[in-house]
Amino acid sequence: MGAVPLIFTSGWASGINAYAVVLLLGLFGRFGGAETVPPVLERTDVLIAAAALFLCEAVLDKIPYVDSVWDVLHTFVRPIAGATVGALMAAHDPGSLGEVAAGAIGGTTALLSHGVKAGLRMAVNTSPEPATNILVSLAEDLSVAGLVTLAVFHPWLAASAAAVLLLLGVLLVWFAVSRIRRFWLRRKERRQAKARVRNQGERNEGPRGGTSQPARAGGELREAEGTRQQDRDPAQ
Repeated sequence: MGAVPLIFTSGWASGINAYAVVLLLGLFGRFGGAETVPPVLERTDVLIAAAALFLCEAVLDKIPYVDSVWDVLHTFVRPIAGATVGALMAAHDPGSLGEVAAGAIGGTTALLSHGVKAGLRMAVNTSPEPATNILVSLAEDLSVAGLVTLAVFHPWLAASAAAVLLLLGVLLVWFAVSRIRRFWLRRKERRQAKARVRNQGERNEGPRGGTSQPARAGGELREAEGTRQQDRDPAQ
């Protein structure tokens, strides 16, 4: 069970930034002497690919709305990455946990944290200025780097912190979604109220020309009576 906290933490971090997790674990394994890191993550080609993709995400993740599109594209990538890293760790430490169970833990945790990240980003994108996106993205990058580093040396402490952050993230998403839903409901009600007022005003004004239908009918009736009166006068 020694690898479980590292699997859980790497799964949580993979849901936020999978490429940073692979890159950091590979660097710690290759240059930091971390024995818990699978050798496959230390390969040069893996490190280069992870670094290139991490740089792409570091830029795109800070652009409003582009970050949400990026999250949608990674809905399957991040959980698969979390499951793969977990299974590799279990295979590297055979006495700790089965590969299937480790993959399930890493993939499920990554899926949950990815949902939290995507939900919060959608809420942040309702803000008109881009500074909030940049700050949130930087906070995510720093939290991933900090927890992965902590997990290599103090796995249980890192797993506890990851669990707390996951719970807080779920609560924040629920709060943000409820606030956004109430905002759109109020906006819809205001639009409906304005439409009712506009329709009522149009009914009061009547047809084009500013004369209501009853007034036009009364005028036509008076004109007809005047015509009949003129027809009687010559006869008299």
